[in-house]
Amino acid sequence: MSSAPTTLFSPIRIGDIDCANRIFMAPLTRCRATPGGDVPNALMAEYYAQRAGAGLIVSEGTQVLANGKGYMNTPGIYSAEQESGWRLVTNAVHQRGGRIVAQLWHVGAISHPDLQPDGAQPVTATEGFNPGGITRTPRGKVERGPARALSTDEVRSMVGAFRHAAEVARRAGFDGAEIHGANGYLIEQFLRDSSNQRSDAYGGSIDNRIRFALEVVDAVAEVFGASRTGIRLSPVTLANNAKPDSNAQATYGALVEALAARGIAYVHFIEGNTGGARDLTGFDFAWAKKRLGEAGVTYIANNRYDRILAMHTIAHGAADAIAFGVSFLANPDLPERLRRDAPLNPPRPKLFYAPGAEGYTDYPAL
Repeated sequence: MSSAPTTLFSPIRIGDIDCANRIFMAPLTRCRATPGGDVPNALMAEYYAQRAGAGLIVSEGTQVLANGKGYMNTPGIYSAEQESGWRLVTNAVHQRGGRIVAQLWHVGAISHPDLQPDGAQPVTATEGFNPGGITRTPRGKVERGPARALSTDEVRSMVGAFRHAAEVARRAGFDGAEIHGANGYLIEQFLRDSSNQRSDAYGGSIDNRIRFALEVVDAVAEVFGASRTGIRLSPVTLANNAKPDSNAQATYGALVEALAARGIAYVHFIEGNTGGARDLTGFDFAWAKKRLGEAGVTYIANNRYDRILAMHTIAHGAADAIAFGVSFLANPDLPERLRRDAPLNPPRPKLFYAPGAEGYTDYPAL
């Protein structure tokens, strides 16, 4: 007797995490943490619990250190108070039968001294690297400026910070951890030769430029186990004014090979330009899916998926699961809406990062 075909609504086991369906919630910065200590709160717990029907929730980016912060009121995951706040969230999700992993994040240069401890310069891979662009701080909109390079010893300490954040996440009840290696943030600043001109063991060759990412993966896997560790990558994105790598296929291909060898739970790919065109030029995502599949590593696809594209992609084996972003933001019951092919709530972008419940926990379910 033949087995039933795999669909978007089929359960899936990712490493040691059992997921009820393949409709995942992508990480979504919402800026609702309690000001002062960047502590998760009861409103955040309600928001995530509403979305517990996702096969897997990836939390919003959570800074692993105070100097990893690039936006106002984003949550951290390094203090005892933050651990307690996140426990509210994980308990609420688990009580609804959901699964949630913590996204471990350091923005690197995508920050401003106004958001840094003691007004310090942000840190990055290469001295003077300036991503440019505007950010919002307590004194309004400001231009980003140059960042300072981490020393070799500081890079090693940064690996330790990711390990510590994973320990906090595990104690807080998360089912695993996703390392944020995408969208022009710190790990990607090391990966790409457009932002990494170091001359130590973390710069120059591809093996050196992927070293920091792999050391972070290994550190997090020491805490959660490889079977509960994932990473998010964006080989061709231009988010946060990121410049392309001169050979993304070679750089990210080497990283994929190393991740496959480690047998981690999953790799979460942003296909194309984050939030923009699904132009896959520059990296062979189909090759990555095949290579990871050979190693038993789940391939999660993200970027501008709708119901039809998602169902087609899963049915044809081009991805193992699909992570939805804005549509999950506006539709707490997105899996059920997709199952029924029901209309979706329109999002309210002006409230994406505003404080309070409006535009956050007040989107209606069916």
